[in-house]
Amino acid sequence: MSRVAEFRRIYAELVCAIAGATDPRIAEAFATVPREHYLGLGPWSVSVFDHYVETPSDDPAYLYQNHLFAIDAERRLNNGDPVFLARMIKLLAIQPGDRAVHVGAGVGYYTAIMAELVGADGRVAGIEIDPELAARAAKNLSQYRQVEVTVASGSDLSAANVDALFINAGATHPLANWLDALAPGGRLVLPLTPDEGGGVVMRITRERGGYTARFASNVWIFECAGAREPRANRRLARAIKTRGMRDVQTLRRDRHRRGDTCWLHGPGWCFSTEPLAPSA
Repeated sequence: MSRVAEFRRIYAELVCAIAGATDPRIAEAFATVPREHYLGLGPWSVSVFDHYVETPSDDPAYLYQNHLFAIDAERRLNNGDPVFLARMIKLLAIQPGDRAVHVGAGVGYYTAIMAELVGADGRVAGIEIDPELAARAAKNLSQYRQVEVTVASGSDLSAANVDALFINAGATHPLANWLDALAPGGRLVLPLTPDEGGGVVMRITRERGGYTARFASNVWIFECAGAREPRANRRLARAIKTRGMRDVQTLRRDRHRRGDTCWLHGPGWCFSTEPLAPSA
């Protein structure tokens, strides 16, 4: 094993331990995918609070830390936090052969982690709204036959029978096409973020009789284009400040009046504290 591969494996094991990602396949995926392949030639710019610091050299060993590295420093675009992303990938519960979608693929590093998890018999759709980043991702991921990168807004997703859908950006509400895309048993990991302050991550699962929903994490993340609405933003900000998101159990899509069991209520969707009714 090369020196850099040893650093990569130590990083993978530590990141997954901190994230609580106990599935050994996730650590193996992080240990397999070379971060330097996706970030380009070094030295690299490390995000430190409100500025960047350049690594002392182009030694790839510097990349195997839980830090944000710039993918476009001028626009302050970074490769995401490894511990946070490992936690999100854990929530997706990706299995070999799954069909997965990664909205906000960036340059493809975490899309590659997902590709390792679905294996050769699965499929991963990487969706990136920025044409430059999408082109980089397509080039970076060209060795994965099971991956397709598309330049598009994640809000326009038209997929079906998706087993694992990761929205890697902040929405104010769940979109109907995201929920419709899920296969039976499919999992949606969705950051909900108001315009100001931190947000929450919800894990939504399509069950036989509806959708379960659970609070998974707090989050600070950039906005998801096309998935933000002013009224939903105001309701979300108020709900996060005043109500117990940890009590949420389901995502309802039936028509009903807003009541005490509605944590966050909107047209055609509602995060509710009511449990899912037993299936007949």
